[in-house]
Amino acid sequence: MGTLKDQIAAYDEEKKARVPEAVLQTMAETTEELKQSGIEGGALKVGDQMPDFQLPDQNGESRRLSDYLQHGKVVLNVYRGGWCPYCNMEMKVLHDTLPEITAQGARLIGLTPELPDKALSTAERHDIDIDILSDAGNQVAEQLGLVFELSEKLRPIYAKLGIDIPAYNGDESFKLPVPATYIVGEDGQVLYAFVNADYTQRMEPLDIVAALKGK
Repeated sequence: MGTLKDQIAAYDEEKKARVPEAVLQTMAETTEELKQSGIEGGALKVGDQMPDFQLPDQNGESRRLSDYLQHGKVVLNVYRGGWCPYCNMEMKVLHDTLPEITAQGARLIGLTPELPDKALSTAERHDIDIDILSDAGNQVAEQLGLVFELSEKLRPIYAKLGIDIPAYNGDESFKLPVPATYIVGEDGQVLYAFVNADYTQRMEPLDIVAALKGK
């Protein structure tokens, strides 16, 4: 299947062929603006304490981070939503890598502002047997320093693509998290952090395995 990086590169080439140049330019500009905002520097980093939180999973069951940590490390994958093609590519490769993550004694958990039923659809679509926690209103993502509001320049573009973020998230805010991957130790300390304001850049799942082996 190839690495996630390879799949993203192939998708980006295909996107260039079908998406108008002006739209691609707007997407690139808004991504650069977000990077320049300094949001990455304000996000939770290695050595910080991950706040404990309790959220419903895709089946409506209430889950607490500290309960997961009683059984080992947690890999927390923060993603934008099942409407995002990059998140979907990431989920597919995480599915393939899940046995190796589990073999390191870690539990992979998703975190998304999507409503539970939307998160359930994402899990089922990729046949990935993990808990996906629904972070309504991005309350936890706010604590992690990851939240931004989608640029007004992008909203009509997303609408034309059929992406209705308020419908996915159950609010009207257009707030989203910057995609991030955290490895959290049993004491709640962040052991590894990948945060990139460019939503097309994701942590390679095999690098998650390597990081787990090194911690």
